[in-house]
Amino acid sequence: MSAPERIPPRGVTTAGPADAVLLAEGELTVRGRLREASNAALYCTVTHDGREAACVYKPVAGERPLWDFPDGTLAGREVAAYQVSEATGWGLVPPTVLRDGPYGEGMCQLWIDATPEAELLALVDREEPGPGWKAVGLAEVGEGRTALLVHADDVRLRRLAVLDAVINNADRKGGHLLPTRDGRLYGIDHGVAFNAEDKLRTLLWGWAGEPLTEEARDVLEALGKALAEGGALAASLAPLITRAEIGATRERVASLLASGTHPQPGGRWPAIPWPPV
Repeated sequence: MSAPERIPPRGVTTAGPADAVLLAEGELTVRGRLREASNAALYCTVTHDGREAACVYKPVAGERPLWDFPDGTLAGREVAAYQVSEATGWGLVPPTVLRDGPYGEGMCQLWIDATPEAELLALVDREEPGPGWKAVGLAEVGEGRTALLVHADDVRLRRLAVLDAVINNADRKGGHLLPTRDGRLYGIDHGVAFNAEDKLRTLLWGWAGEPLTEEARDVLEALGKALAEGGALAASLAPLITRAEIGATRERVASLLASGTHPQPGGRWPAIPWPPV
């Protein structure tokens, strides 16, 4: 199968709870392959009760083994990220379910039509970020030159930075940020998250060491309760990630609340994913 050069805009701008039902119960039809993906990722349509939407289907059978993520599946972690996102109330991950498909069990996620012109990341030829921007660090731009990598000082990105810290996202690249025309922001590709070891790799370090917002603290308090033994979120994550990974997620939430600040790079792993975009 081959994907067209430009995927037709058959997805949605804003996702809702009904989309998860559509993804889980609808008839899945493969339309093409997303060639840039490192694992098997198929562009599909899903239909149910007169509704149709575009989606991405990633079968477990198409996953490449990862030495540092030996347990569970990428698909399971993608669904777990959606469930944690929903528990925050921020709706930062498109509806994502685990279901059977043409190539076996896999992750199925609603396709989101992004707005390419929305600028969230930039390289600037200066030492400090301008108003409305946060510095990430210096980046090589060729011929021995460097530029300052910055991201927008945006409440949506800040919420996503908190979510990434909770799920221990090891791959928050620029291409995984999907702003939409109605002002929403979604993050995708969470297959390498929830590791019990600290592996946070992200382009969203601009708030590192800064106090968490009151909103973020309230959300983390609620997450801590939902992740407790016997909590609703802990129970829903149990079939998707390991008991140790759920425990580590609980501990990260507690650590964020105890420090009251956004995390800083730990130093054991590269802080920024490669390639960054």
